[in-house]
Order: sequence, then structure tokens, then C-alpha cells
Amino acid sequence: MPKSPTDFLFMLFETQRLLRLLAEKQAAPYGITKAQWGVLAKLERTEGLKQSELAELLDVQPITLTRLIDRLCESDLIERREDAKDRRVNRLYLRPAARPLLEKLSELRADITETALNHLNIEQANDLVRQLETIKNNVRDALQSADNKLKDQRYG
Repeated sequence: MPKSPTDFLFMLFETQRLLRLLAEKQAAPYGITKAQWGVLAKLERTEGLKQSELAELLDVQPITLTRLIDRLCESDLIERREDAKDRRVNRLYLRPAARPLLEKLSELRADITETALNHLNIEQANDLVRQLETIKNNVRDALQSADNKLKDQRYG
């Protein structure tokens, strides 16, 4: 393992913050926040999720997600449907009005990606994505290991 560059975490967090700000600015003319965009994007890939499942996927508190979903329902972009097997559970689905907005947001995502990768050629961009995937997997493995150690301490 190479010695970690001292500014790695700072650069990663700062890049993420700036990308989030750019996405917020670019999405504002569509009357949507980045958080709402994230909800729509997840539902586009996996309609029919329970609110609790979506909260976990987005790594947000359930109460925060409830507010986001309320706003998206008021805007007629998503709907809650009762689960056929469990009336206590709501499942989330896109409404027809969400489709054209998601097409525009897809173009916006492509523009933001192009801006972020502007001075990289396609090979460098693909290498970067692979490297970030490796980093993500390393961190996920470390989290799982830490969770397992915590469980062992509690029950061991």
C-alpha cells in the first residue's frame, strides 16, 4: 500500500462539496433540489421501494426523506401506494410528470460530468472511475470490518 497523500481526504471532500453545489445551482431552474433529484434518480432505477429502503439507500434519516417525498408528491412527481401485502407500508412510484424532468436531469448530469472531467481524456476518466470504485470498496470493507468488531465486542 502506498503512503497516503496528505491532502487526499481534503481534496475528495472538497470536490464532493463543489459538485454538490454545482448540481444544486444547475437543478434550481427546474424547481428541484439536489436531494429531490437523488430521490427521483433512485426511484427511476428501482420503483416500488419502501420509504425505509429508500432512506437507507440514500443514507438519510426517515423523517428527512418523508419531507422530501411529501414535496415530490405535492409536485405530482411521485406517489405513494399501499403495499398489497402490508397496508402499513407505502411503496414509491414515479408519476408521469417525472419522466420529462428526469430526461432533463439526465442531460444536466451529463453536463456536470463533462465539466468535472473536462481536462481528462476518456482513458484517464475511466481510470479515475475505476480508482474511485476501488476506494469505495476499501472504505465499505473497512466499515463492515468495524461493524463486525463492534458486534464481537457486544456479544463476545
